[in-house]
Amino acid sequence: MRTILAVLTALLLALAPTAALAVVGPAREAPMALPDDLKASEVSFRGGGGLLLHGSVISPVRARSGRAGVVLVHGAGTGTKREKLLAEAVAFARQGMSVLVYDKRSEGYSLFKRSYSQLADDALGAVGTLRRQAGVDPSKVGIWGLSEGGWVAPLAASRSADISFVIVVGANALHPLRQQTWAVAAGLRKAGVRGSFVDRAEPTLYRVIADGGMFPEAYYDPEPVIASLRQPVLGIWGVHDLLTPPRETPPVFARALERGGNRHYTFRFFADADHAAHRTPDGGVTRLPELAPGYAELVGDWVGQATSGRVPVAQVSGPAPVQADDSVAVPPVAWWESAGVQAAALVLFLVAFAGYPVVALVRRVRRRAGVPPVKAARWVSAGGIVTMAGGFSYLFYAIMTGGKLAAPGPLVAGRPLVWVALQAISVVTLVAAVMTALRLRRVAGCGERTRLGVLLAGAAVFLPWALYWGLLIP
Repeated sequence: MRTILAVLTALLLALAPTAALAVVGPAREAPMALPDDLKASEVSFRGGGGLLLHGSVISPVRARSGRAGVVLVHGAGTGTKREKLLAEAVAFARQGMSVLVYDKRSEGYSLFKRSYSQLADDALGAVGTLRRQAGVDPSKVGIWGLSEGGWVAPLAASRSADISFVIVVGANALHPLRQQTWAVAAGLRKAGVRGSFVDRAEPTLYRVIADGGMFPEAYYDPEPVIASLRQPVLGIWGVHDLLTPPRETPPVFARALERGGNRHYTFRFFADADHAAHRTPDGGVTRLPELAPGYAELVGDWVGQATSGRVPVAQVSGPAPVQADDSVAVPPVAWWESAGVQAAALVLFLVAFAGYPVVALVRRVRRRAGVPPVKAARWVSAGGIVTMAGGFSYLFYAIMTGGKLAAPGPLVAGRPLVWVALQAISVVTLVAAVMTALRLRRVAGCGERTRLGVLLAGAAVFLPWALYWGLLIP
């Protein structure tokens, strides 16, 4: 079953990063290129499970002693290089801090395996390393997390009193699976898609993928971790965040902190900014290299306050975030809709629908006389195969392009033309199945009846399957 689903999802999960396993490479021979006012030193440390990780500590050339430090935690992706966060590292270092940015692990991070706990241990290894750097005040070292790092950074902070503050950017207080289905659905709706494809088929696919073990940490609950934080928290969201629900998440974050008795939080929304708080010219679709104006300065000022006992209390400011649609709960599948049952249905369809023409071909090769064919049965066979293969192919394609700026193709009344065609073929398939069943009693020969019986069994399962996936729903 896992093999079947893995083949189906081989094209997927820009959302759930899926590069092949590979151990983090050796430390680089030369430091990364930096502006003249900054310097970098190379460091190595042990992360979760004892994995050796490599990073760079970026500091001002004329750094003052007793300065604050911050560890940067990547967003989703396997083996992400430190240069991915170079703009943030440079901007924060220019605020007078030492910034440790490291290459993200790829070992233990894949389509089937991922652990936020292990990633938090990686971050804690980085924190310990930064606290030992010359000129860094170990009591002023905090952690910063982007996107997926917004789950990891609080988890690390909840485990260690050595972390003095927490900064999250584009963070999510919802379950990862709920966030991902919202992000892809938001991209499709932004492209004008409506109806069962985005309301039923898209979340259904993600639920089945998660049940098949190909969305690790799908139902991770961040709220108890957030509620356990005792450090000051700075939350930053771009107004045009298309990957995390920017209107829903901050109130959940605030409620969790308040429930834990922590009112030392500051939330800031940045105009014309995307998921990573970078500038965006088109509502979050395109990410420019520059950070949102005032973002780096906010971090520098806030860290200075947080590490000197002057941390603000329960402050929320900035323009209202843009979020067209609410996220929707994505519950685990019931047994009858599980990945195993879905895989079994696909096998049955292959046997029933593809087996019908295969038997005819074998008969022709062997030059065996057959009974006159039931023409409607050919439509059942062809329609079932086209709907099954075409439906999944188009669904995966649309989901791959569903984030930010989806490309669903031509639309008819808000429905993708391809999806409408597949829905029409589904109806034709079922009508042809009824016509075939009416002809079954008049078919001579036990072998031919058995052949048609298998075909109709596939059609009988096809009906609830098509309803489940939204193929028979407007």
